[in-house]
Amino acid sequence: MMTDDNSAQAIGRYGGRLASLNPTPHLDKLAQEGMVFDNVFVTNSICSPSRASIITGQYSQTNGVQDLKGGISEEKQYLPKEMKKAGYETALVGKWHLKHEPKAFDYYQVLPGQGRYFDPEFRVRGNKSWPLETKKYRGHSSDIVTDISINWLKNRKSGKPFFLMHQFKAPHDYFEYADRYNHYLAQETIPEPVDLYGIKKSFGSPATRGYNDELVSEIGTSISKRNPRRNYGQHYNIDPNLSDKDYTHQAYVKGYLRCIKGVDDNIARLIQALKDQGLYENTIIVYTSDQGMMLGEHDYQDKRWIWDESIKMPFIIKHPNMPNVGQRSDLLINNTDFAPFLLDLVGKPTPQYMQGRSFKSALYGKTPDNWRTATLYRYWTHRMYHDVPAHTGLRTKDYKLIFFYGDNYRDLPFTFYDKNWRKTTGKEPNKMVTPAGWELYDLRNDPNELNNVYHDNRYRSIIDELKAELKKQRLTYNETDRNYLRMQTIFNKHFND
Repeated sequence: MMTDDNSAQAIGRYGGRLASLNPTPHLDKLAQEGMVFDNVFVTNSICSPSRASIITGQYSQTNGVQDLKGGISEEKQYLPKEMKKAGYETALVGKWHLKHEPKAFDYYQVLPGQGRYFDPEFRVRGNKSWPLETKKYRGHSSDIVTDISINWLKNRKSGKPFFLMHQFKAPHDYFEYADRYNHYLAQETIPEPVDLYGIKKSFGSPATRGYNDELVSEIGTSISKRNPRRNYGQHYNIDPNLSDKDYTHQAYVKGYLRCIKGVDDNIARLIQALKDQGLYENTIIVYTSDQGMMLGEHDYQDKRWIWDESIKMPFIIKHPNMPNVGQRSDLLINNTDFAPFLLDLVGKPTPQYMQGRSFKSALYGKTPDNWRTATLYRYWTHRMYHDVPAHTGLRTKDYKLIFFYGDNYRDLPFTFYDKNWRKTTGKEPNKMVTPAGWELYDLRNDPNELNNVYHDNRYRSIIDELKAELKKQRLTYNETDRNYLRMQTIFNKHFND
């Protein structure tokens, strides 16, 4: 089961700032019967690339999906192909977002692109060629995705075991929730991030702030009015005369959590369907999200950033044969590991073409041999959509090293800016290049990532170690920009800073 943009802090069992609102009682119960993984991170926090890494077990440059323009054709739909080799009937229901027909699955009903929250249309296998065969439904997408999965489970003709990928659209942006949740949280006050109304001077670098804070009003879609070109109020037609305090955050997060409440209730329906058919005690259930979500931290919304709220993926598993239920693991995992892990659960070795590794032994309290101590991250799409600068970095259990390289790996600016950039900013499109720069955060002493300590001499040895590891992982995982000479030049210039 997978949601879209579901921040771990919006799941009660993770104990974040929203846990007291009890948004996910059914997921929390599943966690009590299974295991929670606390250090799971996406390698590229945007929908299509994350889903591509999950389905292929590969990093973005290897599988070819570095941004929203990419897709996964049948020959690279490795996870369902390998599951079928293991004797499983495969199905995909809900959000797909990888452009090509999910032909490797035995059964599918998928939303076109992002899909609609209400009265959605699904692409299905039929007499017409992809993507022309469609089926329309009435209602909310979370309910309908669950209806389709339940019906598929009830009406299966095969005697094979099944592998079902049940993928919600919610709680993706615009947060359109079912009417029955209108009153949920209506009287509650949502806890706020510590830096919602002002980015602290100790946070960031010239790469994200500018040399004299000239980029503060441009970088990152804001919750407040900080970014006059892109902010929450403009998206949702909020009265611009309201103060920052009244402008956005409460309604923004309430809409988000109402979508999550709908997801949680539908997860309960799906689990009950398994129980009704006598399948629950013999089914491995995994819950995750394609990435996290910024909910006002640093006055940012959306994902894409390397900040923990954006890259942390919830990961809960209930396994019938797992000892010591209710346990947690702090193993450092990323989404390239999901496919190897799932294949290992059904007795299949990891194919050589996958770059991730199985962490099955963690279910039994063991750490896999030679496990990573740092996970690689890269957001490729410079300033597209939400004005997030392109960057790469490492996340360890204790530190986060980030290199903002300030340019687009493609040769030209995206057409999005060709249409709007000059009019809204008064600048030429080629001026979207931003300064390159490094940032380091000490997560032990600064879990909210408020203080960039890159220039603090006490961290010099840590920085040197992490830079060496970053170079090593870029080479190991094919992230070396071999096709992008401009990128190679930027990295070579700044890696000795």
